[in-house]
Amino acid sequence: MYRFQVSANTQTGESIALVGSTPQLGQWDASKCVNLRTTSDRYPLWWADIEIEVDPASEPSDRPKIEYKYVLIGTDGSVKWESWGQNRWVPIDSENMIVDDGWFGQVQPWPYGYLKEPITKTLVGKESEGLKIAVIGSSVALGCSAWLLKGWAKRLEQALHEKHGHQLVNLSELGANVSRTIDRFPLVVAPEQPDIVIIALSLGNEGLAYCPPQERKAVQRRFERGLQQLIKMTKELGAMPILGGLYPHGDYSQEHHQLLWDTHNRMLSWGVPVLDWLAALDNGEGRWKPGISFDPAHPNTAGHRLMYAAIDLSLFEIDKNELAKKKELYPQKQEVPIYQDEWGFQVFAYPDEKSLRIVNTSNSLYTISSAWQELQTVLQSQAGLMPGVYIVKNPQKGTLPFFSVQEDGTIETTLDISPASELEYSAAFNFLSAKDSESLYYDGHLALLKESDTPDGTLRDRTLRIINESDHEYNIHPMWKEVRSALKGMPTGVYHDPLYPDEPFRTMMIGKNGLESRVKVPPKSSVLFQYKCKLSDISRVAIIPLGDRCAARMLLYKMQYDGPAFPFDLTRTTNLGDVADIIATGFHDMWNPAYLHYNYDAGRIYHSKWTGLSFAHEVEETDDPINNMYPVYERMRVRYTARAERFWYTLKNCDKALFIRTGVTNRGYVIDLMSKLESKCEGKPFRVLLISPQPSGEFSNIPDVLHYNLEFNPDRMYEDLGYWMHCTDVMRGILEYLGVSSKNLFWCPPNPPKDEA
Repeated sequence: MYRFQVSANTQTGESIALVGSTPQLGQWDASKCVNLRTTSDRYPLWWADIEIEVDPASEPSDRPKIEYKYVLIGTDGSVKWESWGQNRWVPIDSENMIVDDGWFGQVQPWPYGYLKEPITKTLVGKESEGLKIAVIGSSVALGCSAWLLKGWAKRLEQALHEKHGHQLVNLSELGANVSRTIDRFPLVVAPEQPDIVIIALSLGNEGLAYCPPQERKAVQRRFERGLQQLIKMTKELGAMPILGGLYPHGDYSQEHHQLLWDTHNRMLSWGVPVLDWLAALDNGEGRWKPGISFDPAHPNTAGHRLMYAAIDLSLFEIDKNELAKKKELYPQKQEVPIYQDEWGFQVFAYPDEKSLRIVNTSNSLYTISSAWQELQTVLQSQAGLMPGVYIVKNPQKGTLPFFSVQEDGTIETTLDISPASELEYSAAFNFLSAKDSESLYYDGHLALLKESDTPDGTLRDRTLRIINESDHEYNIHPMWKEVRSALKGMPTGVYHDPLYPDEPFRTMMIGKNGLESRVKVPPKSSVLFQYKCKLSDISRVAIIPLGDRCAARMLLYKMQYDGPAFPFDLTRTTNLGDVADIIATGFHDMWNPAYLHYNYDAGRIYHSKWTGLSFAHEVEETDDPINNMYPVYERMRVRYTARAERFWYTLKNCDKALFIRTGVTNRGYVIDLMSKLESKCEGKPFRVLLISPQPSGEFSNIPDVLHYNLEFNPDRMYEDLGYWMHCTDVMRGILEYLGVSSKNLFWCPPNPPKDEA
């Protein structure tokens, strides 16, 4: 039984059929074609199962091939052939085949088919005299798009077993990229205890073909760093690494082509054998040579043959004893002195380890910068530094715990080396692959690593390292769902940066649902967060704006103290009495359509129960508020229900609450507000901060009320950034006076757990 399948976009009533050279396929008579079928869940894939007689006694070379084409059957019964000229074909190899023909109209020069049920592989036992070779790569390494999946790796396996008795195990995975392969390596490669590891990955699976132009260099760097990390991980196993070379992609441009060859040439300089495929496959523009690809990302059978033919089989002409001698060299740390002066300043490089040791035995401060040309020149020529972040292994207060290396191998960060110090900086990928760390999150730029606190690992899980390899500051906050969830892998508690504890946004709070605070990580840097105390050991203050306009929200935004919105953040409430009443009644009527009406001239939605309440941000351009307010009402219901839930969740879970109200009011309204807040807070400590252009004496002697005779005008803020920043500085000073900072700020999650609200 052969299953023929092809992808085709059709109109309602149209269908796909198969016609070909055998009686089962109609002998090129379209009226006797074989109809294909599809289903809603598998469309646009069409398929048909056809009995093909196979003589088991005959050799595959003696068996005929089938030629065929697909046709489109129109709603009127008309027949449209997919192409003229070249026919599709398949050899008669075996029973129970799946023939994947790609897309209708795109006739491949070589077929792609595989067995429905894979053949159980008989492994070579450990008593074999040959070597054990592991291949870890992606779909091309698995043989995808080659007939019977007999790709370059399968052909290499057969040749090495026949010639040397070597065993090859293919551990590749569809769609694998460097990050995924690094994660899989200790799970699938290490248990095999291989003698040789072939690392066969592509820039295509990193997204190079389709990422924005400004991200291509970053993709290239991430790929190269990943390969070097995999090389290091292979050597740590005591195995010999071999790199599978790069190969083209059907959608590469000239710029992609240049990046492809740049990476290829750098790979050749790493001191590791490379299976050189690029010259054999590249058409000179980064794309496949004619006739050797099945689709943009995969070679066909002919392409796989070229890849195999390009492999230098002499790389594998090595016995176990000879390889064992080479293995002994892999773990050794080779020190290269690259700089020394007469006063006691020395620099040592470890090219294989991708690390740098700096020793200053003098009494003077040394500063490494771009202006120190003598040192930068020897770093460039002898140190073997890779582009990216280098992190100190023995951090010291007063010394920057990281530096950044440029593409040319020089240090771009200004780095002060204190007297009587010795520092070792190691490439970021060494930390990513460290045996005593666990990757919680990695997107190619940002890495979150759980590390051990002590050399013996007695206080595991209490240290979090964040590595930022991008050119931009990373703002990590609870609204970032993936990161928030990833940090569930850390014990709950308060973490801080021990080197710079007083820096803003260097306090991290982790609860049972993950991240509960905002932290910042500078570009091209690494920040270490160590466990400080339990969450219950600090008093977290929640800032909750109460209107009258969006001034408080705007200031918190500039301070980066803002989180998901609360009910009054984006409304106008001219009457503080309305605010108190809305809170007292549980917000239930705040978005009730019965009380809402749209004013076209003002472009606002007004409330008839609380006349001081109005909304200016709820009607969108696609809405028709004059004739149909239902979409607006529904949007408000969803938004304000969520904002109200955050309000109650915050009150319940914070340790203290600070309510902020801007705009002129009177003493009676404030006293009424305090009474209703006291009822809702249920004993929770709280204060109200009033900011309005009126005498503070109006509110004197009201407990827990603090007034500033100031005006924060949101209209002027929008028009004048300087004014906005001035107001932000003033607000920051007020909050610092009240003891509120990024060290103790309560952050509400965007979607609070219902059982905790």
